[in-house]
Amino acid sequence: MPDTTSSGPAAETRDAREALERHFGFGEFLAGQERVVSALLAGRDALVVMPTGGGKSLCYQLPALVMDGVTLVISPLIALMKDQVDGLVRRGVPATMINSTLSPSEQQARIQEMRRGKHKLVYVAPERFRSQAFTNALSQVEIALFAVDEAHCLSQWGHDFRPDYLRLAQALEALDHPQTAAFTATATEDVRADILKHLALRDPFVSISGFERPNLSLAVTQISKVREKYDRLEAIVREHKTGIVYCATRRKVEEVADSLALMGVKVVAYHGGMEDAERERVQNVFLDRGKDVAVATNAFGMGIDRSDVRFVVHFETPGSIEAYYQEAGRAGRDGEPAVCELLFNYADTRTQEFFIDGNNPGYDVICDLYTALRTLARDRGEVMMSIRDLADTIGVKNDMAVGSAISTLARAGYLERFDISGERTRGTRLLRPEIEAHQLEVDRVALAEKERRDRAKLEAMIRFAYSEDCRQRWILEYFGEKNAGDCGSCDVCQASGAADRREPTDEEFLIVQKALSGIARASRRLPDGRWEGRFGKGKIVQMLVGSRSQEVTSARLHELSTHGLLKPEGTNYVYALLKELEGEGLAATMRKENFALFTLTARGAAAMRGDRSFRLRWPDRGGMTTPPTARSKSGGAIEEFALEELAFDEKLFEKLRQKRAELAEAAGGVPAYVIFGNQTLEFLTRLRPKTMEAGLRIRGIGKVKAERYLEDFIGVIREHDAPGATGSE
Repeated sequence: MPDTTSSGPAAETRDAREALERHFGFGEFLAGQERVVSALLAGRDALVVMPTGGGKSLCYQLPALVMDGVTLVISPLIALMKDQVDGLVRRGVPATMINSTLSPSEQQARIQEMRRGKHKLVYVAPERFRSQAFTNALSQVEIALFAVDEAHCLSQWGHDFRPDYLRLAQALEALDHPQTAAFTATATEDVRADILKHLALRDPFVSISGFERPNLSLAVTQISKVREKYDRLEAIVREHKTGIVYCATRRKVEEVADSLALMGVKVVAYHGGMEDAERERVQNVFLDRGKDVAVATNAFGMGIDRSDVRFVVHFETPGSIEAYYQEAGRAGRDGEPAVCELLFNYADTRTQEFFIDGNNPGYDVICDLYTALRTLARDRGEVMMSIRDLADTIGVKNDMAVGSAISTLARAGYLERFDISGERTRGTRLLRPEIEAHQLEVDRVALAEKERRDRAKLEAMIRFAYSEDCRQRWILEYFGEKNAGDCGSCDVCQASGAADRREPTDEEFLIVQKALSGIARASRRLPDGRWEGRFGKGKIVQMLVGSRSQEVTSARLHELSTHGLLKPEGTNYVYALLKELEGEGLAATMRKENFALFTLTARGAAAMRGDRSFRLRWPDRGGMTTPPTARSKSGGAIEEFALEELAFDEKLFEKLRQKRAELAEAAGGVPAYVIFGNQTLEFLTRLRPKTMEAGLRIRGIGKVKAERYLEDFIGVIREHDAPGATGSE
């Protein structure tokens, strides 16, 4: 009987490294990527926490290209989807998106295309899962991987909670729990636990790559007068040229943007009060480098992937460390040095307290609003009033509190919001009008706990602003990383550096000579004896630590004799060391056609040849953190596989398909997928289990099917891999 399993898009190549080179042009993975890709190819669910700029998108895009079927990527922003889809299509990857910009007929057409195998990656907005019909349509598509991007949006304890993400649990259940992976850049231990719980990840691979961004110089400037803020901002913009300024309110965005425009800065303003089309236009202008500076609220967030952002300034205090660090992380994505400065005035925290009050209306406000809605909707069951008018009706000054109360009642199923034709105001429809306010099933404990956590996040932000500890280390410890060393580049480290400067030990002097030699090899010696830089500091750091990333290999820096000379010291240490060398005058940054090029100085050349007459504040070599080992939810260590161990053998795969067809015929001519699906055969091919115990650990193989069929497939694998067998290695 022919093999009649459903067929999604077939992979052009089964080899991950080949796909990495062919589609992305990379010769090597960035730190942390390979372990994630290997885990996904081994069939594991995963939770991946990777810092902004760390390359987390590739961690799900690459497996999608080497697995059969469609990878769904849940993404919260249309602009983010469009940017990623456009980039994939330019690389020759069949990708598309499904969101509110498409008509129902267009959405249906794309689902049909998915069934026919036209797309490898499909980006889906979370609100699409409000429709049961949409989920039912997806159930007819072969889903290789369900990738949840910006997964912190799942958690009410996170800094960017989005209720539509909570629907993903029901969607996964309806889709029979395909392989699932969650990705985020910032997540505390509580948020990570929430993600694991909501997505019901099964014995997941957990990868926390570390939150260090050694090329970012963090600073907090205490400000007492508004004029000081504008003066400091002007100085930063004039020095660093391209960047983002974050403000807390729409009004402040417009004021700051106007101020910069008067300076002659090419600036755009962006906030949530703008029409969707205008927001997209403004974002694209900035991403395409049509403007140098963006002034924005936190609505200008996920998906901002411009590599040459040299500064991020927080003009006002953010509401949490998570928000601050994610926004700061949009600087220096090219690996070159960038500055991130918070202009702190305690009075600004009142704005964040206003937001906290608005996001946490309290049980009494929820009940008062519901009572008013029942009264107003008595005749028609609907209320056509704005949030502002509803707030006036119940005597609440903060409009946000009414909006949050409506969201709480909507999530609990007591009402729904709907669009009014020709109006910007939305209506409210009661779904269970017979329920009285005292009968509402609202979790008061959860409401109180959320408010407590929100206020604790703001308190942590205030403590960070006043702290006299290393900024980077403070943040790493906030996210749960212990024993981190001082960064050496933040304002606190720099201020305390003068007292700690000393001459090098013999070992330290040798490290400096190696670093200076690397800088010299990456520079050009001019006829007059001076040195001229050819590369930025970030590329030189990557060269010294032995990276083979695309940036290094395309510049042929991997061919230098100094490539990998300081690999044992690690990226953080080398970044901090080069900053100290520059501060001491042994190296320098020179500007050439808007590029910051790092080079040797005459004094540095003398030190390279043996002159020890310099003093540095030496970076901490003992506090470097390493990613934790992946562990199961039960706490035991899980077997991991190197990418080379997961090579795909087409001959073995075909033998397993033949065995499946034979078993399907013997079972009475049932469809082949009743035995095992294509994805399970892929995992059997990559993992090659030789025992029943090993086979039972593979996704898609339960106890019943294992007892019936697994031994037959293990026999094929043993025979294929036996010494001297045809096709064995």
